[in-house]
Amino acid sequence: MPAASLVELPALQAMLTDLVAPWVAQLGLQMRSASLGEVVLALPIVPAQVHVGGVLCGQAVMAAADTAMILAIATQVGGFKPMTTVQLQTSFLRPIPGSRTDPAGEALVTGRVLRLGRNLVFGEIEVADPAGKLAAHATTTYALL
Repeated sequence: MPAASLVELPALQAMLTDLVAPWVAQLGLQMRSASLGEVVLALPIVPAQVHVGGVLCGQAVMAAADTAMILAIATQVGGFKPMTTVQLQTSFLRPIPGSRTDPAGEALVTGRVLRLGRNLVFGEIEVADPAGKLAAHATTTYALL
């Protein structure tokens, strides 16, 4: 059984609206689970985030990935601490289908801390499409301030 998070799900969910920029809050991210160093978020695939090609836009995916890592870090340090993204390298492996007129399910975004140092945090994020297939993978580095 995974170790318990230092931060409870309701507090993590509140961070999704209280701490992020208003446009990131509009993504509608929802907490699905959290354990020490790992969170899973649901990213709704809604028309406002689907580009003309009929797929979820990469900007929404990257914003969700960055947000997932902030929360994963929070589970290990006992809540939000000032930090900044130093690096976010994303590989898009397959498109996530969407509709410009109707909601199309949700993508699951899993953020995982790989190493928590004194000043730097290294992590990875996996984004799965509604069918559960890996659609994007990212690696990250954050500086704790």
